[in-house]
Amino acid sequence: MKGVLGFLRAALVALSLTAVAALPYGAAAAPGGGSAAAPELEAVSTKAAYVSGGDVLVRARTHDPGAAKHLRIEVDGTDVRSDFRTMPDGSLLGLVSGLSNGSHTILARANGNGKGTPPGRSARLDVVNHPITGPLFSGPQQQPFFCETVQNGLGPATDASCSAPTQVTYRYRTTGGAFAALADPTVRPADLAQTTTIDGRTVDYIVRLERGTIDRAVYEIAALYDPAAPPSPFTAEPGWNERLVYTFGGGCNVGYHQGTGSGGVLTDLFLSRGYAVASSSLNVYDNNCSEVISAEVALMVKEHFIEIYGVPRYTIGSGGSGGAIQQHLIGNNYPGILDGILPSASFQDSLTLGTVPDCRLLALYFAGPAGVAAGWTAAQRAAASGFGTFNSCAFWHLAFASRTNALEACPGAVPVAARYNPVTNPNGIRCTSFEQIATQLGRNPANGFAWRPLDNIGLQYGLTALQSGAISPEQFISLNENVGGFDVIGQVIPQRVAADPIGVVRSYETGRVNTGGLGLASTPIIDFRSYTDFPGDIHTRFHSFVMRQRLEDANGTAANQVIFISNSAGAGAMSIEALTRMEQWLAAIHADSASGTAAEKVLRNRPTDLSDACWTSPTTKINEIFGYQLAGTCETLFPTFGDTRTAAGGGLTGDTLKCQLKPLDFASYPVTFTAAQQARLQATFPTGVCDWSKPGVDERPPLGTWLDYGP
Repeated sequence: MKGVLGFLRAALVALSLTAVAALPYGAAAAPGGGSAAAPELEAVSTKAAYVSGGDVLVRARTHDPGAAKHLRIEVDGTDVRSDFRTMPDGSLLGLVSGLSNGSHTILARANGNGKGTPPGRSARLDVVNHPITGPLFSGPQQQPFFCETVQNGLGPATDASCSAPTQVTYRYRTTGGAFAALADPTVRPADLAQTTTIDGRTVDYIVRLERGTIDRAVYEIAALYDPAAPPSPFTAEPGWNERLVYTFGGGCNVGYHQGTGSGGVLTDLFLSRGYAVASSSLNVYDNNCSEVISAEVALMVKEHFIEIYGVPRYTIGSGGSGGAIQQHLIGNNYPGILDGILPSASFQDSLTLGTVPDCRLLALYFAGPAGVAAGWTAAQRAAASGFGTFNSCAFWHLAFASRTNALEACPGAVPVAARYNPVTNPNGIRCTSFEQIATQLGRNPANGFAWRPLDNIGLQYGLTALQSGAISPEQFISLNENVGGFDVIGQVIPQRVAADPIGVVRSYETGRVNTGGLGLASTPIIDFRSYTDFPGDIHTRFHSFVMRQRLEDANGTAANQVIFISNSAGAGAMSIEALTRMEQWLAAIHADSASGTAAEKVLRNRPTDLSDACWTSPTTKINEIFGYQLAGTCETLFPTFGDTRTAAGGGLTGDTLKCQLKPLDFASYPVTFTAAQQARLQATFPTGVCDWSKPGVDERPPLGTWLDYGP
């Protein structure tokens, strides 16, 4: 019951936030009255409701530049005007610090004396400060939580939230093309390289690297550094181009530990052009398979960055695989953290990757008792799986299918004594990927497991292979009657698995199923990948088109998404072009002061010559409009296949968690089943087979953006 109430609270909070969620951090506070001379206040380092660490960067504006010198600014009645500086645009910028946890009121009074202020000549900004250890909106933090500050080089943790002292070190780029340690940034090594940023400034290639802890994660921030001009939110640094790249790492795992590494910040592609780069250990999906937590950490790390360096013009997301999932979900569910995204080797989300458990079932069927799967050729296995080669399905089985199993998926940082065992430790950590989003899904009070949306009732594995003649009726029947399902622990059992109804509803309502219709509608997306469908890999081209179709269905257009693909030879050139073109796109949006919605500005500022494209070498690029299995040169070079759900007759969007059923109709098959075979199929599908012409069971739109799951 507690979980249900918590979810309802989150839903109510979400509805109250939805109306303002798409506003940038600098959404101006309502003035105290209607005068045109009223000042304005805005939190520019984060959302006013989600300040962390006791400080927030605030901007005050007056419509009359001359009035700024008379402006009084106070926090909870205390004058803090001396903390503000006049900026080149005439605004006042100040770092409001010393905030205790809880609500605070910031006032700006235009007449300067705080008494008898005429109506309309004051502005009020209410902010809520949270601990730097979190949480903000992700809900109750996982406990127990295992620290890895030592493994991250920060020394022993100083508290139960895995905090550690902040470290600042320096690196430099050698003329040989490597990063090397630099003990003293005022000393120029003989092999120090220089670099020219995108705004035309040539500077020494010295990097300031800051590492510390925020929201129980180990964060990293890297940016070009000039010893004569240290970072400040009030003055421009010579090497920083006033843009931020936020990186995300791949994988997907249970959590309950701090993690090591980040999405990577010492990246020449970004730093050499003057971008600052930030990330954290909980922005790596293999440490934390929850985009809600990842979004929260990113918001807090970005706030800290802004309070050190200043407000970036825009922030670009970057990362592949699970890093791409985070970008897609954060862009849709928590818009404003990322302004444009560069997902590589992308997937649309993690919950609709039904192919992961499916591939375990198929792989085990093909490896089963002698004779059960006898006679299946490699081509038939591929056809039944939907992939170009069954190797892709086998890799899913070997690499990630265990993540649904409470006994297999625990990372090494979680001690064995803390792990779930149905006999010896029934209250231990249940190491499944569903556990990481238990706050969103809720828990079954009868067993403590997160409600699962996992389902294969009525799923006809290999249906399209049967229809095409690639497999025989007997192979089709044998596969479906023996494929099985999963028990609550995640172990394979002979029976198929039925989704928990609560898990299905909450998956849709909380945005675990990425519709693309919220924040992504106004987010520029350049999706790029190296082709791995052959000889086989999990990162198949199919998923770029899944996301495109969802954008089209939700918004009536997918023009805010561009798809690039290459072979290994062209991958470097493709990556550079993805960043360059995203920069052009965001710069045009940033300069667009005309009226229009954010989505309209994204579409009208897309560079006119920016097209889908493929590369076959660093210098050979083919511009072409892509469509799923649409004929063309790039499709011939890099053919697209499907997955286990399309091979079962499902649609491209793949957003059905549990299908509606229809009775078996033997006349609908292009083959003839014997009476005995018909009886076996009836026994396999006693309640019917998937009716893909209908929406999924309990399918519904998400509640909105910026869902808050409470303390």
